[in-house]
Formats: sequence, structure tokens, C-alpha cells
Amino acid sequence: MEVEELVSAVEEVLGSKERGFVESVDLCINLKNVDLKQPKNRITVDVVLPKQIKKPKIAVFASGEAAMKSKAAGADVIDPEELKKMDKKTARTLVQKYDYFVADTALMALVGKSLGTILGPRGKMPQPLPTAVDPAPLLERLAKIARIKSKTTTIWVNVGRRDMAARDIAENADAVLKAVETRLERGWQNIGSVYLKTTMGPAVKVV
Repeated sequence: MEVEELVSAVEEVLGSKERGFVESVDLCINLKNVDLKQPKNRITVDVVLPKQIKKPKIAVFASGEAAMKSKAAGADVIDPEELKKMDKKTARTLVQKYDYFVADTALMALVGKSLGTILGPRGKMPQPLPTAVDPAPLLERLAKIARIKSKTTTIWVNVGRRDMAARDIAENADAVLKAVETRLERGWQNIGSVYLKTTMGPAVKVV
């Protein structure tokens, strides 16, 4: 599929009635002839989008220089001493508050022991940050990630906002479609249809 086709569909989507808030623009991919009961057919992938949609909430488990650099890069920092004192109620609140977690590799064992049973089932185990490595590039990458999980044969992915340029949204949608296509056994032949829509607007068929 050409990006230009997606641009046309996005422009049609953005032409729908505006609401009293900035709507999301979502991509809907309907799979066909895919048995998701078979683990090998399930798709779980993080796609780095070309254009950032929104600034996610990221927390970093770190201390010392890594903590200072993480704060400077815009992340919240959780000190290891704070982590040791954390009870289950506080831990659950923490997990709900943030989209992504990063942890200094020296603290991964402590994070696993303290929060593993809460982070794991929610798919939020932290990305490892090697000691003495600048966290900024990793945090910048996380800010552009769209997480795809094929729990059913219909996949919904946020690819933009109404206040973004049509081409930027189209490029994000293209990146998601390519990521899904390459992970399907028969590629594009396993995609039944593709739609785009705003939060409250009508769906526009792309394919």
C-alpha cells in the first residue's frame, strides 16, 4: 500500500465533524484466516512511529548520574530506597500511572522482586538501561512507540491526533501496517480490511 492512499483516507477522516476535544485517530486492522488460538500466530510488537503522537508518562528506576540524566530527559525517577519501601497498593497505583518503565540494569533484580508480579501481567516490565549509558535516546524511542497486541482478529492502534498533519498520521499508519504484515504467515493476504477513524467520527475504509 502506498502512503498516498493512506493520506487520502486520513484527509477524509479529518473532514468529519469536529468535537469539543482533540480526538485520537485510530487504525483498525481486521485479520482473516488467522487462528489466534495458536501462539505462533499472535502478534506482539512495539512499533517505533515516525511521528510522535503524545508524550507518554515514563518512570525510571535509577540513582546517581542515571537519575539526574533521566530527569533532565523528562522522565520521573524512582529511587531504589523508595522502591524497597513500596507496598502493593502503592505499587499498583504506580503501574497504572505510567505508560513505560526503564530500570538501571543494576536494579533489574530489585525491580523484579518488588514489582514483577504487578508489572509482568500488564506487559510493563522495564526496559533495561545499561549502567553509564545516557538514557535520553532510549526515552526518546519509547515516546514514539505504538504497542500492538493481537488479542482478537481486530487490531486497534492509535496512530495520531486530529491536530496532526494528515501525512504525519498516514506515515504512522503505514509503519503499523508494515509491522503487522511482516508478522503474518501469509502477509497482506491475512489482512481482510483496514479502516481509519477519529474517536467519535465515522470509519473510513482504506482497503
